[in-house]
Amino acid sequence: MQASRTTMGGCDSQADQFDHAATAARELMRKVPLVDGHNDFAWMLRGWLRNRLDHLSNDTIQDMPIGQTDVRRLREGQVGCQFWSAFVPDQGGLGAGEPQLETLRTTLQQIDVLHALFERHPATFGFVDTADDILPVFRSGRIASLLGIEGLHQIANSASVLRMYHRLGVRYATLCHDRSNLYCDSSNSKDSTDRGLSAQGREMVAEMNRIGMMIDLSHTSHQTQLDVLALSKAPVLFSHSSCFSLCNHPRNVTDDALDKLAENGGIIMICFLPSLVDPGDGSKPTLAQIADHVEHAGRRIGYAHVGIGSDFDGMLEGPEGMDDVSQYPQLVAELIRRGVGERDLAGVLGLNLIRVLKRAEETAKEMDASDEAAMLFDGEPEVWTKEQRLILTEAGNRRRAQRKRVVSSN
Repeated sequence: MQASRTTMGGCDSQADQFDHAATAARELMRKVPLVDGHNDFAWMLRGWLRNRLDHLSNDTIQDMPIGQTDVRRLREGQVGCQFWSAFVPDQGGLGAGEPQLETLRTTLQQIDVLHALFERHPATFGFVDTADDILPVFRSGRIASLLGIEGLHQIANSASVLRMYHRLGVRYATLCHDRSNLYCDSSNSKDSTDRGLSAQGREMVAEMNRIGMMIDLSHTSHQTQLDVLALSKAPVLFSHSSCFSLCNHPRNVTDDALDKLAENGGIIMICFLPSLVDPGDGSKPTLAQIADHVEHAGRRIGYAHVGIGSDFDGMLEGPEGMDDVSQYPQLVAELIRRGVGERDLAGVLGLNLIRVLKRAEETAKEMDASDEAAMLFDGEPEVWTKEQRLILTEAGNRRRAQRKRVVSSN
């Protein structure tokens, strides 16, 4: 304590303020779940253990020798709810050939390893797939755990695959990753032309609305964002993005897109990736810059449209003061010191995301009740030849004729 007072020039009132903010942060986080929109821990498990959870002892998962996530640090950071990403890199190609099918297989493996993780550690993780399940699991002392995929390259250009992912518990899908795909352009596209959503992308937005899958706009191009925000009937999210006006990075969200996001009712979950919060003055990004992005979005469009999406384990190291999942309370305390009110902060922590997920679920029910949108079917090639169709038709005609004769004879 003496060291901290020396650091702050011996000012007891400032030290007391810092202590109060830290205490208030932890108290709030005991009442309201911190919901993080994006964590790549599953990819760490694949890279380090080849998904062999039998090689992951209880001691090791408590204190991982690599990465930014383990149970001990999750508990220290008071994480209440986590969207775990079933991330798989985009191998390129717009067709549904071998690379796409291999990506699909790998995605299923990543979803499987996450389910296995939850099942092996039921006292720590509670799998949930509805908004209403999050708070009960949090109040039971477990980390409410949901799934997301990071790009529609993971569905092998198949709406059927998307629906099956949803049945497996995936509750958001990022439209693309670092490459443009069949559905939309990426913010990382090397093509200077930003085409936004394609015709297939518009169909997929409607299908995601229809089944209650949240649309994630992180990694998408500016025009894609504007197209989706004009089209989607449900609120959307940026699961791990920050603000372009503070950090000129193509992955970040411009103010005009933020304005449209507020009209849509969606949420931007501020990312901790150093390159997305870099102040641009040559210094290392810090926790303070993350708080700057939260504040900018909150002041621009209202704190009801802001959340937290770290991207931990998707980076080698985080900004100073926010390097792993144990340090969320420091960010919450910083926002308290800056005067963000408890109600706004509760929304940023997690209630905003819960609202967006709930509204996505409600939109799906409304669309189903009104028959507003038809199921999106895959365009499959012909399976039978004309001769096979003719043989089946003739056999069917004979059966019907036989049934008629039996009925008439009775």
